Amino acid sequence: MPGAREKFDRLYATATLQDGFFTARQATAAGYGTNSHAYHVKTGNWTREYRGIFRLARYPATERPDLMLWFLWSMDRNGRPQGVYSHSTALSLYELSDVNPAKIHMTVPVEFRRRAPVPEVLSLRSGHIPLSDRRPLLGVAVTSPLRTVVDVVQEGSLSPDLLEQAVQEALARGLVTGRELAGVRLGCPELDEFLRRIQL
Repeated sequence: MPGAREKFDRLYATATLQDGFFTARQATAAGYGTNSHAYHVKTGNWTREYRGIFRLARYPATERPDLMLWFLWSMDRNGRPQGVYSHSTALSLYELSDVNPAKIHMTVPVEFRRRAPVPEVLSLRSGHIPLSDRRPLLGVAVTSPLRTVVDVVQEGSLSPDLLEQAVQEALARGLVTGRELAGVRLGCPELDEFLRRIQL
């Protein structure tokens, strides 16, 4: 049975990869019995961030702790995060346009299920996002700039002004190229129509 120092080192190694967060399952794997979790919260070693998700109380503050929290929330039974931040949230993370989404937009697999209600702060979409359309950002998965532009144009939930701003800024900063847009617009009528409208 691992000693206190060994358990902490194991847990810390996991938490450092996750902005100080860890799941109950990860704590158990590090050697902390499930009956000890409440004790560590009570004594101030851990903070309970959500059901089954904790954070080391003394871990330094990070830029967007909410992203890691809900990324871990999306884990499947094998401990693999299923969610990919997308749509308006991805735009805001890339700082494309002045969009400021009221909710956190995440795409999950079609088969994704949760027994408990989805937290109100999340806006979930169902769909398949291949690895080629994902980028690591702040320790979590985010749709690529190109995929993000296609998604928000197809969804049509943003104003034309914000959409145009996002596309123009993505092109100006080299996050998306004209060649990439040309490669996908033929298979996406909504994108093709929008690009024609803004004369691209």
